[in-house]
Amino acid sequence: MRIISKTRLRDFWVTPNCEDSEGPLRAWHTHVSHKSVAWHSWSDVKAEYGSASLVGNCAVFNIGGNKYRLVTRILYPSQKIFVLRCMTHAEYDEDKWKADCGCYDAPPTKSTKKTKTAPVKQKKRGE
Repeated sequence: MRIISKTRLRDFWVTPNCEDSEGPLRAWHTHVSHKSVAWHSWSDVKAEYGSASLVGNCAVFNIGGNKYRLVTRILYPSQKIFVLRCMTHAEYDEDKWKADCGCYDAPPTKSTKKTKTAPVKQKKRGE
């Protein structure tokens, strides 16, 4: 799986009073980004992380013995995991994060609309 972006994880673990999240977040990142991990459905995630929760379109992982929560969006076809937010369990319980993360928004879709381009006029020899 490809994780986008480790920067959000790092930004969280350098936050005052959250420094102890660095080890568990690094461990999660190392495991999930390993080339042997390929999730194709929620059941694959649940098999590896039994305490993970599905909240709308978001997968929520318990980090550091349930002290922290990691909210992600998993796009199975492209094998990408978007890190949406890291927070303390207390922040998670406030439920303000759901609107910020868009957990109940429709997932993004690829546009099937093709744009028309003007035909290229071919020059004949001698013109």
